[in-house]
Amino acid sequence: MTNARPPVTRRGFIKLIYGLLGALGLGAFAGPALAFFWPAKLEEVPSEPVPVGPAADLKVGDSRTIGYGRYPALVLNTPAGVRAYTAVCTHFACLVKYDSVKDEIACPCHAGFFRSSDGSVVSGPPPKALKTLPWFIKDDILYIGGEA
Repeated sequence: MTNARPPVTRRGFIKLIYGLLGALGLGAFAGPALAFFWPAKLEEVPSEPVPVGPAADLKVGDSRTIGYGRYPALVLNTPAGVRAYTAVCTHFACLVKYDSVKDEIACPCHAGFFRSSDGSVVSGPPPKALKTLPWFIKDDILYIGGEA
């Protein structure tokens, strides 16, 4: 006795294709949705110092925004010296920029302004000052974070 399978019918083949396409579509939607709830581990603040670059490249009036853990950092060289702050406004987490003409840090989203000397709020809606980050120079390279 042999168990002969009947050939796949057209209707069965189309159902199989629709099932595979449906599973593929569901996976394309569910994959990113599930990844949202389990994001990759990203340190809030790096445990090691982060190099900014050669200290001589950051002239007075210049600034750099660099990656620093979960949020970027703003490193600036003011007439009073080098300063480093988190580059995220304390109001609605917009990225702040250094205005060398006014010597202040500005948030373009809601007109928030911070002092470049200490990160405190000058005006606008930000509820608190920018967080100050430690910095140091080692072998002519400017670093932020770590042991200052």
